[in-house]
Amino acid sequence: MPESPIRKLAKYADAAKRDGVHIYHLNIGQPDIKTPACAIDAMHNFHNEIFEYTPSQGVKSLRTKMVGYYAEYGIDISPDEIIITTGGSEAIMFAYMACLNPGDEIIVTDPSYANYMAFAISCGAVVKAVKTSIENGFALPSVEEFEKQITDKTKAILICNPNNPTGYLYSKQEMMQIRDLVKKYNLYLFSDEVYREFIYTKRPYISAFHLEGIEQNVVLIDSVSKRYSECGIRIGALITKNKAVHNAVMKFCQARLSPPLIGQAIAEASLSTPQEYMEEVYDEYLARRNFLIDQLNQIPGVFAPTPMGAFYIMVQLPVEDTDDFCQWCLTDFQYEGQTIMMAPGSGFYTDPKQGKKQVRMAYILNKDDLAKAMIVLRKALETYLQTKA
Repeated sequence: MPESPIRKLAKYADAAKRDGVHIYHLNIGQPDIKTPACAIDAMHNFHNEIFEYTPSQGVKSLRTKMVGYYAEYGIDISPDEIIITTGGSEAIMFAYMACLNPGDEIIVTDPSYANYMAFAISCGAVVKAVKTSIENGFALPSVEEFEKQITDKTKAILICNPNNPTGYLYSKQEMMQIRDLVKKYNLYLFSDEVYREFIYTKRPYISAFHLEGIEQNVVLIDSVSKRYSECGIRIGALITKNKAVHNAVMKFCQARLSPPLIGQAIAEASLSTPQEYMEEVYDEYLARRNFLIDQLNQIPGVFAPTPMGAFYIMVQLPVEDTDDFCQWCLTDFQYEGQTIMMAPGSGFYTDPKQGKKQVRMAYILNKDDLAKAMIVLRKALETYLQTKA
């Protein structure tokens, strides 16, 4: 099991904080945006006298309300096709466990969200990677590159759209290519779509459920964590029209008994979040993205392609080993009592020798803090490169 690139440096950050150093956390997708008022009210108004188990698939009222939410995106599903999970992470794990046997192969794009690999390893599955490049903004490679990775053991393709960690958004043509591969080889398509609200281009959002002819192959992964700034309530969803997959997932759900009771109540209330809130959050992330891209590309030796969605960016730095650099920033460097925490890029690649000059940043801080973080990053690079000269 590989260490998480997002969390593995936490002990060094904790030590720096104990020494009074202020850390700008760009390593993890924990927004500083306030949770919607309707969600806070739901928590305060939760007065159940018994904190009981809920149905293993989640409460019916939440699943019913989610149907209306998905309909706004042209996704036609029923409450019985939705399973509430303990965060999107559990949805990924249950999808793997229900659809993959030990030794089965799953294809991801490289780089990809680190937990895709960690969960696959824990299930005994083998991850095969299709390479993308920072030079072209991590665009999807040709169908031929995918087919090179397909063997008789291949059972699934996993995509994240918009993408974590790259911010890439798949075009309609790319999604159709994926559909054709799924159909040709009868694969599962695991589609992580938790960032659908955050798309910053005119390119349309294409859900896996928009792809005709593979409805029985799709397992959609979702979460309220980033949408409503509710990472801590741990509510996600697994959605599938495939009854065999649904029934297999339910066995794991029954084994863990119940998703979080209070979290479900908060998530249900959050589905009534005013549109004004969503628009303000969208505008804020767009402004942060534009500001961060501009600031990063002004630092000598730094290259940052413009992400089209989500709130992450993979950045190339003028260093040989970002694992070393990111740890050094926490253990050996501070500028005016401040430092910066980033996620080393190697942890997002199937081959840890790749991405050694890259980091993932999450633009989840306000612009004032992002500006300060960029000053710290510039000073850190100057000092680090001098020590390595």
